[in-house]
Amino acid sequence: MNDQNTAAEPRFRIRARYTDTTVTVYQAYRPQIGLPAARAGRFPSSWKRERMTWIKPSFLWMMYRCGWGTKEDQETVLAVEITREGFEWALRHACLSHHVPELHGDRDAWKRELRQAPTRVQWDPERDLHFTALPHRSLQLGLGGQAAARYADEWIVGIEDVTPLATEIHAHVRAGELDAASAKLPVERPYPVDGDVVRHLCP
Repeated sequence: MNDQNTAAEPRFRIRARYTDTTVTVYQAYRPQIGLPAARAGRFPSSWKRERMTWIKPSFLWMMYRCGWGTKEDQETVLAVEITREGFEWALRHACLSHHVPELHGDRDAWKRELRQAPTRVQWDPERDLHFTALPHRSLQLGLGGQAAARYADEWIVGIEDVTPLATEIHAHVRAGELDAASAKLPVERPYPVDGDVVRHLCP
């Protein structure tokens, strides 16, 4: 996603890099996990399937979270290409990570749904190249239990180490070369998904 046209963005919409069959999400790991994952195209045995893992379709939100790959234990930035079928399964089975009365009814009902859901969704302010919060939101998808296992074992098509790209864009930003930085960003477009898939996730 480039910095242009942010004013026209709806508050809640999935934006991603995708093909007809796959969608790219981003994660950042310590090198002991990230580098073997990129080499093998799958996560190593040290990757914990029992822990919730968060995937992010927004490259810039991932850069904000990992500090362009400079934060401790987030030095290796991965672009993980997964099947759209798996991504949309995760959306259908997700629960919002915060209570919205209009969607969930009372708080206890939401807590029950959250406990049972294998995936959860957070919408956080999207960021620009300077990490300034934008008016629209970026999707984060938390995968736990069977969702994490499906992600690791079934959905992944490929894993690329994009740390060099993050470093290059960061260098342009630090030099004040924002046009050059924007030109290097992955192109993220509105992701086409049926309303019923995400209706329960848009507060």
